[in-house]
Amino acid sequence: MLTDTAIRALKPGEKEYKKADSGGLHLLVKPSGSKLWRLAYRFDDKQKTLVGGKYPNVGLADARAWRDNAKAQLEQGLDPRAVAIAEEERARAVAQDTFEILARAWLANAKLHWSGRYAELVVGRFEADVFPQIGHLPITEVDGPTLRAALKIVEDRGAIEFARRIRAHCGCVFRYAMAEGKAKIDPSAGIAEAQPKPRKKKHRARVTASGMPLFFSRLAKDQGHELTHLALRWTMLTMVRTQETRFALKAELEGIGGSTPQWRIPPERMKMSNEHIVPLSRQAVALLPRILELSGNSPWLFPVPGTKKGVISENRMLDCLYRLGYKGTATVHGFRGLASTVLNEETRFDESGEAVRRWDSDWIERQLAHVEEDEVRGAYNAAEWIGPRRRMMQWWADWLDIQEAAGLLL
Repeated sequence: MLTDTAIRALKPGEKEYKKADSGGLHLLVKPSGSKLWRLAYRFDDKQKTLVGGKYPNVGLADARAWRDNAKAQLEQGLDPRAVAIAEEERARAVAQDTFEILARAWLANAKLHWSGRYAELVVGRFEADVFPQIGHLPITEVDGPTLRAALKIVEDRGAIEFARRIRAHCGCVFRYAMAEGKAKIDPSAGIAEAQPKPRKKKHRARVTASGMPLFFSRLAKDQGHELTHLALRWTMLTMVRTQETRFALKAELEGIGGSTPQWRIPPERMKMSNEHIVPLSRQAVALLPRILELSGNSPWLFPVPGTKKGVISENRMLDCLYRLGYKGTATVHGFRGLASTVLNEETRFDESGEAVRRWDSDWIERQLAHVEEDEVRGAYNAAEWIGPRRRMMQWWADWLDIQEAAGLLL
């Protein structure tokens, strides 16, 4: 039988040779000096050899335990070599079923229904906060406590709502894996109650309806770039998000000069990948000649050469609000909230003299491109209620004109 001292003393020869231990276990000594464990055994009346590890990585005691395990398999009628091959195949399969690999497969499907910006945001969340913690683990080894520990790192930096959204997306990955036969449970569902709840959501800071005359008075005196003022006015008149104004293309404008001018924003540029039509008021159309003059030959409505994206930056309009004295009290996005409030509160008198809402809430929500929780309502026709929405957008532009006129008197 071999001893560690005897094994260390073995020298390589010109040809490889074997040095036996017991029970078919032996060392194969290579001319290079490598010493490799092997096990000779018989199965189905055939002589076979099982390949083991390398000495000293696998010591003598471990090699004998490996031999004994193989002998036990033989007693059960199993071929140790076939068992080893099956285990290697399972290990390879597990390596292909890590959380990250399955998450990226789910993301590839999900991104087909998202805007490019939203897809980039979600992928970024996974790459920054999920994959470094659990991405390397087989998905079957990611249990509730493991996922909870990963999410707690995000929570500890104060990103409570962020962590809850990440958990929801991880749940989508687990359910995808279950559908593919790669997982049996979704551990994310059991940890929702363990996560801290975010503070009550605050509405975006905004200029109030009564404060709009003062806003326009200050805007008239601002010495900022004209393109910034035009972009801000365009955003207010169209009730779109800042991002949609920034990347607005001239080719998206339709019917300019006709009776039904509109701006057709393609789905890939919208938050939830639905095409969106913005009926253009007379005031919005009136801005276009100067916008087109300043934009020159660019395909963008608001190009700014030299910037990272080649268009007006995300903060340029916000900086304008800061100059007007609204830092911390108003955002560009807040004008969408203002529009919603004003339109929802506007009333008229019906034939019986009773005050009723002038604008249907569905028209307002559709114009704001808000996606309903009801998926059927969310999958809408871009031109839905286009007639009343066009009247509503003109009323909103006229209301802004009234506020601006009042501002000139201040």
